[in-house]
Amino acid sequence: MMKKKCKSFLSLLSVLMLMLFLAACGQDANVSGTTTEGGEDEGVDEELTIGLSVSDLTLERWQHDRDFFVERAEELGAEVIVQSANGDEAEQLSQIQNMLSQGIDALVIIPINSDSLSTVVEQAQEEGVPVLAYDRLINNAEVDAYVSFDNVRVGEMQAEYLVEEQPTGNYFLMGGSPTDNNAKMFREGQMNIIQPLVDSGDITIVGDQWATDWDANEALKIMENALTANNNEIDAVVASNDNTAGGAIQALDAQGLAGEVVISGQDADLAGVQRIAEGLQTMTVYKPIKDLATRSAEIAVELAAGEEIEAEDTVNNGAMDVPFVKLDPIKVGQENLVETVIADDFHSYDEVFENVPEDERPARP
Repeated sequence: MMKKKCKSFLSLLSVLMLMLFLAACGQDANVSGTTTEGGEDEGVDEELTIGLSVSDLTLERWQHDRDFFVERAEELGAEVIVQSANGDEAEQLSQIQNMLSQGIDALVIIPINSDSLSTVVEQAQEEGVPVLAYDRLINNAEVDAYVSFDNVRVGEMQAEYLVEEQPTGNYFLMGGSPTDNNAKMFREGQMNIIQPLVDSGDITIVGDQWATDWDANEALKIMENALTANNNEIDAVVASNDNTAGGAIQALDAQGLAGEVVISGQDADLAGVQRIAEGLQTMTVYKPIKDLATRSAEIAVELAAGEEIEAEDTVNNGAMDVPFVKLDPIKVGQENLVETVIADDFHSYDEVFENVPEDERPARP
């Protein structure tokens, strides 16, 4: 009788273990997000957590990125922890370590300094947390993916637009933050266009400085000094983003030169496109931020779920060839404000033309 009871108990135990095994297999098969035949995202069956480390949320540009990223990640069923270092490198390192301690499934970084994150990226990899570099490449580290625009092309667009407007004369180069790898790529693109004209004697570079942290006040001081050194004889300013363009335009305005000197920008910040609408800034480069943030969120969820990333390009960061998902930027001037940033709802018509008399505005879309 005792043997019969033992056999029955063992049989029941075997059945229970088999049921638990099958249930576990079923869970493992459905961690990642999938897409239905109708194209709707099913999201993730097991909630994933993504850490998003933002360089500086005091800048308008990154606020847009954060909002679009979080919106898409949550649509896919993932939770996002967002932290902003507000331009402090040490704070960013500390925040990333804190997020890793919370058991995140993927880490997305907008770096302050592209060269200072190898230690925390190595820590993430040791803990099995994949890392995505968002819009700014992380150098000398094992990075799983990089999503950005063609930043060399951004610089080329800036220079092309100014050269079309001002093919000869004195050019001043206003670089971005020297610790940002993107700033160097923008400069590479700018010089691809400008250098041949320097070599031919059509353009003279009368100054070249970099604005720490992309700071507008730093750009203002640099531009004031450049104007003094050159007796105001500057025809073009190749500013690498809208924030530095804004600082430079303040200095130009003080000398009665705002709107007279052609000047580039980038990011299509509201203040930047308002200056374009007013004729104070010549152009900006619009990088459809929603596309960047949305695609990055999708890739972050895929990485968190253990999926392979498909990318047509790679970029070497000093340690490896990083899979590079490359998006296309757009030149924006007065002539196409309506068809670009306004049509995409990046800024509203009323916001962009707030400082322009109604009878001088283009037709509403």
